[in-house]
Amino acid sequence: MKYLKRILKAFLFTALSILILTFIFTFLNYFGIINNKIMMVFKIIIPIFSLALGGFILGKGANKRGYLEGLKLGLIITLLILIGNLIFKEHLVLKDFIFYLSLIISSMFGSMFGINTKKE
Repeated sequence: MKYLKRILKAFLFTALSILILTFIFTFLNYFGIINNKIMMVFKIIIPIFSLALGGFILGKGANKRGYLEGLKLGLIITLLILIGNLIFKEHLVLKDFIFYLSLIISSMFGSMFGINTKKE
């Protein structure tokens, strides 16, 4: 039960950071403060940053094997995103798989960083 709470906490941090950052940058784009090219870059950076943050939160609570905790979180969220894309897109391209792999790797690195910053 304790492990499930840690996973849920990391998942919520990831989801909330994606929603909040997307709202902020969409707001800035709407009023013309940033242009569409910058928005396209942040469309990639926001999920990567959010998964690294979620992995960091999960790694702070882990005792060992931070990379494995980050891999689990990254796979769960990536599978959810993949299912959503399969429902709403007609086909997947190589660019999508590279993006999914970068999400998993950022979650792993965030978790490894989180486990190493934990105080003994």
